[in-house]
Order: sequence, then C-alpha cells, then structure tokens
Amino acid sequence: MKDLGGLKYFLGIEVAQSQQGIFLSQMKYVLDLLTDTGMLDCKPADTPIVQNHHLGEYPDQVPTNKERYQRLVGRLIYLSHTRPDIAYAVSVVSQFMHSPSEDHMNAVLRILRYLKSAPGKGLMFSKHGHLNIDGYSDVDWADNVTDRKSTSGYFTFVGGNFVTWRSKKQNVVALSSAEAEFRGMTKGICELLWLRKLLTELGYKPTSTMNLFYDKKATIAITQNPV
Repeated sequence: MKDLGGLKYFLGIEVAQSQQGIFLSQMKYVLDLLTDTGMLDCKPADTPIVQNHHLGEYPDQVPTNKERYQRLVGRLIYLSHTRPDIAYAVSVVSQFMHSPSEDHMNAVLRILRYLKSAPGKGLMFSKHGHLNIDGYSDVDWADNVTDRKSTSGYFTFVGGNFVTWRSKKQNVVALSSAEAEFRGMTKGICELLWLRKLLTELGYKPTSTMNLFYDKKATIAITQNPV
C-alpha cells in the first residue's frame, strides 16, 4: 500500500481541508461539463429552473435528441451529490428521460447556465460541538401538469452540517394539500429516523431530540392530534 496523503480528489469530487472544516465541490466536473456542451461562454442564469414551470408531456411537443438528453441528465444527477441547489430541477428533468422534447432540453440547458454562474459551489462541513439532527420538509401540491401528483422535498442537518436532501414526485395523487403535506412530512421523519439509526450503529447515538421543521398548520395539527 502507498500513502497518497490527504484526500484531495476522488471520482470527480474535490476535497479541500482546513482548520475551518472540509469543503466538497465538483468545480472541475462542472467546467468539463460546460466545455463538452459548448456552454463555457454562455450567459449565466440566476435560478436552475423557471418559477411556475409547466414542463410535462404534450401531444404537440417537438422531440429532441434522446441520447444527448439522457447523457446530460445523467451527468447532472451525479453532480447533485455536492449541489443540493439543483436537486429539484434535476428531479424534474429526470421525469422525461423516455420521451424528451425541446422544452425539456431547454430546461436542462438552463441548469447548465445556472451552473455557469457559480461553478465552485459545494458543501462545507464544520465542527459545531454537537450532533443534533434537524430536518426541513415541504411539498408542492399537485404541481405536475401531466398526472397532478405532488412533489415532496426535504433536507437534513447533522451536527449543524447539511448531509442529506431529496426531491421526488409522490406515488399517489393527493386530494388535498394537507394530505400531500402529511405524506411529505412522513418522508422527512423517515429520513430523521434513518439518520439516528445510522449514527447509533457508528457509535454516535444522538442524545437530543430530533426536530422536523414544517410550515403547514393543518398538517402540524394532524400530527399533534392524540386520536
């Protein structure tokens, strides 16, 4: 075996270690992606996806290059390992891998333009003196224009550091916003329980109460109902 020193680069992920903590990024990966797609000199975008988008499957949609679309989305999925800010946008464009259109391709290109604005973004892990587990969850009710399914999203912190996140369309159609929000809250709670079990198996059992933060009063009232 050979000691290569401190970890600096692994599978496209750059690691920078200092007294402040550990920083993970994929800046070279982003720049290579922009170079390969010919968008290194493109005009940057402020957001990865337009607000209130209406991406879906329509009978009059104009098809695009399927292989190129799937290849780009696949590279964006790997990039989301250190870029939670594109998680929602990538989850949206991933739903049209089987039949992409020009509108879907334009959404992918907007993500690339957003990456151009800040290719060096990443995750910072610092020591905060605790291992508290906190989660945040929310739902976009019936946002899918094709099947009217809702999208659940959550992210969690362990010891004050951003560790897990997810954005995914729900499996069923919720008949009310409270139902969709309750399902989303359930996903967040499951993630918190998994993190607690994982830390316990690693020998760092949390001693404080886990917190899940939510903003839907109806859903919070349902969870607090003793019945």
